[in-house]
Amino acid sequence: MAGLILDGEALADKIKAGLAEEVEALKKAGRPAHLVAVQVGDPPASRIYVNQQKKACESIGLIYDLNQLDENCSEQDVLDEIKKLNEDDSVSGIILQMPLGPGMDARKVQITIDPDKDVEGMHPVNMGRLFYGGGKIVPCTPSGAVELLKSTGIDLAGKEAVVVGHSEIVGKPIAAILLQSLNASPTVTVCHIATKDLAAHTRRAEILFVGTGKAQAVWQRYNRMKKAGEEPPIPDLSPLIKADMIKDGAIVIDVAINRLPKALDADGECVKNEKGKNAMVTVGDVDFDGAKDKCGWITPVPGGCGPMTVAMLLKNTVEAAKAAAGI
Repeated sequence: MAGLILDGEALADKIKAGLAEEVEALKKAGRPAHLVAVQVGDPPASRIYVNQQKKACESIGLIYDLNQLDENCSEQDVLDEIKKLNEDDSVSGIILQMPLGPGMDARKVQITIDPDKDVEGMHPVNMGRLFYGGGKIVPCTPSGAVELLKSTGIDLAGKEAVVVGHSEIVGKPIAAILLQSLNASPTVTVCHIATKDLAAHTRRAEILFVGTGKAQAVWQRYNRMKKAGEEPPIPDLSPLIKADMIKDGAIVIDVAINRLPKALDADGECVKNEKGKNAMVTVGDVDFDGAKDKCGWITPVPGGCGPMTVAMLLKNTVEAAKAAAGI
C-alpha cells in the first residue's frame, strides 16, 4: 500500500487561516503585525522567496515591506538598517534575505537583529531558548517539518526517530524540537552524510527526517570544477536515501530541496528542454517514487516542507507582535 502524502500546502493553509484571526485581533488592538525583509540589491536567487513572503503576508492581512538596499552598499549600511528596524516599535519582525553583498559576513549581520524580532529564529539567543525548552520563536523550516509530523496524529513517545543532517538551520533544531517534551518525546538519533553505515540507522527509524542537500552540493561542486577548466567525472546525483534504506511503515519527512538536472548526457552536460534551456527538476534527499510504497506517510518535494516554512515565518511574526503588545 502506498504511503499517505503529507500535504504541506493544505496544512500551511490551515495554519494561515488561524493566524489571520490573530492578525485581525492585533489590528483592532492598535498593534498590527509588521514584517520587514532586508535585501541587498535584487539577486535572482532570493526573488522567488521575497515574492512568496509578500503573497503569504498579504493573504492573512499581515503588513509586509521589502527594504531593498543598493547592491553596492557596505556591510555597515546593512547594520545601520538593522539597527533602525530594531528601534522601530512598529516593526514586529525582521528577516534578512540571502545572499548579501560580496564580502559581507551574514552571521555577523544576523546576530545584530533584536532576538525578539528575529522571526527566522536563528539568533543565538533564540537557539538557546529552544535548547532550554522555552521561547515561542523557533527556526521556521525545522518547526514546519515537525508540525507535519504532528499532523499525522501518532503518539511520538519512545518512537525511534532518526534525523539525517546536522546543520544549525535544519538538523540540530529538529532534534531539539523533538526532545522538548519530558514524557512524550521520541528517541532521537542524529546522523549526517559522513555517518558510517547510514542505512543501518535509517532502516530502524520509525520517523525519518532528511535534510542534507547532498546532491545539490555535488552538482554545484561539479560545475565549479568544470568552470575552472577541470574535467571531473560525471557526478552521482542519485538520492541520498534509497527505498531499501527505509523501514516499512515509517514516516518520512524530506526537508531538502535540490535543484538538479533532469538528466545528464554522455558528456556530463545537462539535457535541454523544448526551449533549449537546461531541463531541471526539484527533488529532495529521498527517492520519493521508490519510497512512497514503503512508507506510512511521506512528504513530497516540492509541496511538503516548503509551504510550511513560509507558514512558520508568519507564525513567528505574529508571536513576536503579540509579545511586543503584551498579548
